[in-house]
Amino acid sequence: MSDSKGDVWVEAGFAELARSGVEGVRVEVLAKNLGVTKGGFYRRFADRAALLDAMLERWREGRAASIAQQTTLGGQAPRERLKALIQLYSERLNPEGMAIELAIRQWARTDEGAAAAVASVDAARLKHVGELYRAAGLAAEDADAQAFLFYCFIFGQSLLFVERGPRRRSQLLAKSAEKLLD
Repeated sequence: MSDSKGDVWVEAGFAELARSGVEGVRVEVLAKNLGVTKGGFYRRFADRAALLDAMLERWREGRAASIAQQTTLGGQAPRERLKALIQLYSERLNPEGMAIELAIRQWARTDEGAAAAVASVDAARLKHVGELYRAAGLAAEDADAQAFLFYCFIFGQSLLFVERGPRRRSQLLAKSAEKLLD
């Protein structure tokens, strides 16, 4: 869906997905949020299912392209690139992005299309980060395990609330990141 008017609906769909899950992504709700009639929606999409498919495709393509770009060495050593990735995901919180991620994962529990999109994104993430660990000298099996731990950390840390404030959280993240770079 490269139609820019369709993109408006997809973006509105993501905003509602982050707010209220896939159940909240309804044509009437999106039209109201955009301040337009439902007719505009039906000029772009056959139905709600077509919008949901477009949203999954945009999310899948966007996440895959993002991780490919983020793991490009660009002259950096693999460990430095990994360190930069950890900092990117742990120091700059993106509440809407995480809400979308969680909503899509929840959606994937009951929808094959969403499950396929999540599996595709997870595979791309693990592949690219695993390649960084292999480039850093780890054997393939160890690199894959380390990439898995990397993503467990990235997503887990974003869901945990550390009671003792931002400084304590920062120290805990730094120490944990060291473990991922050993």
